Amino acid sequence: MSTQTTIVEKVQEILGSAAVDMSTSKGQVTLDIVKEEIVRVCTVLRDTPELAFEQLIDICGIDYLQYGEGNKEINHTGPRFGVIYHLLSVTKNHRLRLRVLLDDDPPAIESVADVWSVANWFEREAFDLFGIIFDGHPDLRRILTDYGFIGHPFRKDFPLSGHVEMRYDEEKGRVIYEPVTIEPRTLVPRKYAASDDQPATQNREGRDG
Repeated sequence: MSTQTTIVEKVQEILGSAAVDMSTSKGQVTLDIVKEEIVRVCTVLRDTPELAFEQLIDICGIDYLQYGEGNKEINHTGPRFGVIYHLLSVTKNHRLRLRVLLDDDPPAIESVADVWSVANWFEREAFDLFGIIFDGHPDLRRILTDYGFIGHPFRKDFPLSGHVEMRYDEEKGRVIYEPVTIEPRTLVPRKYAASDDQPATQNREGRDG
C-alpha cells in the first residue's frame, strides 16, 4: 500500500462526514470539506501525529463564474466561490489540498488564523482579491490594493478598466478617487511584413504605420 493511500485512508477515518468528496490529480489529493467544519478539520490535521500538517503553504480564493464554458468535459454546477488550502507536513513529507465551496452572499467562512498564524495575510489577500469574508480574522483589511479601491479584481466579472482611478489633486493637496475615464477599445494584433518577417507597426486605428 502506497504512502499516499495510507494518508488518504487515515484522513478519511479521522474527518468522517466533514470530508464530503475526494479527488486526485497529478499525485495531489484534494478533499472537499464542509464549510462549518473547517477550523476543526484544520486543527485535527495539524495535531494528529500520523498526519502532522504543521505548515499551511497557501490559501487562495477561486471564482467559478463561467468555469468550463465551452468544454463539455468540465461541469461545475455548485457555488460560485471557493477557498483552497494547501497543507504540508515537513515531518511526514506529504501534502494535502482542502477545498471549501461557499454559497453565501457575500461568500464567508471562518478564519483559520488561530490554527496557523501565517493564514492572517493569506486570508487578507483572498478577501482583497475575491471579496471572501473570513469570520473571526483579527485584522481583515485589504493587503494588495489601495484602501480606497472599489471591488475585488480577481472576480471574473470585474471590469478590466476597474471602477475608479486615482490622481493627485494639487488644490486639495491629496490623492483623490474619480470614476474611471478609460474608454474600452479593441486591441488590434500586430501584423508581420511578408518580406522580412518583421513586425509592422500599427496605429490605434489598426492601419499600418
